[in-house]
Amino acid sequence: VKDEKVKHESYPRGVCCYRKKCLLFNNVVLIVATLHTGFSRRAKSFEMILIGRFLEGIGAGRTPHYSMLM
Repeated sequence: VKDEKVKHESYPRGVCCYRKKCLLFNNVVLIVATLHTGFSRRAKSFEMILIGRFLEGIGAGRTPHYSMLM
């Protein structure tokens, strides 16, 4: 039995090319959420906490879907 390396042509285009971009975009969403939550005390704004927690929920919900593509 020969050991054959898997070529990129055998993967679907979405898995091969767009996985990294999706993970980076998810990281940007989580960083923005963290900044909103962190600066809410300085701005004395309860709404910023709500926005930050909402974005954290979106980011946490999207992460498992992208990790399954690996």
